Amino acid sequence: MNLPANLHYTKDHEWISVDGDTATIGITDHAQRELGDIVYVDIDTLDKDIAQHDVFGTVEAVKTVSDLFSPISGTVLEVNAKLADAPETVNSDPYGDGWIVKMSVKDASELADLLTAETYGELIGA
Repeated sequence: MNLPANLHYTKDHEWISVDGDTATIGITDHAQRELGDIVYVDIDTLDKDIAQHDVFGTVEAVKTVSDLFSPISGTVLEVNAKLADAPETVNSDPYGDGWIVKMSVKDASELADLLTAETYGELIGA
């Protein structure tokens, strides 16, 4: 199981990487394995303010649709355009080219509520 130590994680299986006042968000390796083959990523929150824990989009796999919950509060700045034509990139590279959105960081103190790689690994039994 791939759990990069430099990322923060949520109990809902999202990861977040923060660079200055911009965060990159995606779903974890564990989440993409549980979902199976991802066929569509739907993000309708571009340029919208999202509160921590609110839904910012969905990921559709062959047999299910899963909500995406924001690890932090902020504004959705960018949606990964590659996913429109190649949603399976989330399966093949969840921590790299398979990122889903970039957001502004409204309140950096919210990061303290997130899980470390070690704690997330314990949560999923990795």
